[in-house]
Amino acid sequence: MCPLPQDPLTRIDTSMKRSATVSRKTNETTIVLSIDLDGSGRAEISTGIGFFDHMLTLLAGHSLIDVTVQCQGDVHVDGHHTVEDTGRALGQAVNDALGDRRGIRRYGHAIIPMDEALATVAIDLGGRAATVWEVSFPVPTVGTFDAQLVEVFWESFAATAGANFHAILHHGRNGHHIAEAVFKAAARALRMAVETDPRQAGVPSTKGTLTLK
Repeated sequence: MCPLPQDPLTRIDTSMKRSATVSRKTNETTIVLSIDLDGSGRAEISTGIGFFDHMLTLLAGHSLIDVTVQCQGDVHVDGHHTVEDTGRALGQAVNDALGDRRGIRRYGHAIIPMDEALATVAIDLGGRAATVWEVSFPVPTVGTFDAQLVEVFWESFAATAGANFHAILHHGRNGHHIAEAVFKAAARALRMAVETDPRQAGVPSTKGTLTLK
């Protein structure tokens, strides 16, 4: 029996580079951020906020997404604008790198322990933004970092990535461990969601399209 010819429209082109660079400049921040979804987890991070740099490095390493961030922000005021705008830039870069989201798994989830802390994150890259945050910190700051900014970052990311982002803290006492568990769980969930699915040739939606709304 002769093999049937393959329809090129049903095959995923894995040669296409899924990368993006976003530049964002306001009176509060100047950011240049680049990602490669098919990287090795390389991180070159400079935001002027040490703890935030640490979290972004964890995000890159556990998602296997190469991330480069150069940010100059008004950290003399506080870290809010730097963290929020970096989240927005990262979400936009992910959205740009995914294109029409053809051939991706779309959904990702992870449950991550970090010492006494345990966090679950689930992500849907379905084109609509929503954030559900059930994480509380026992302290207002981690070192000098405002713990509230962890939620700010992921909410900003979800808004521009067109993602549903759900985070749940099951238990935890140490603020550093809680933040790290959330970032690692988010990284693993994102890694799963952006992966190409060999069985999913088209857009992973019964609607036939996934658009940022």
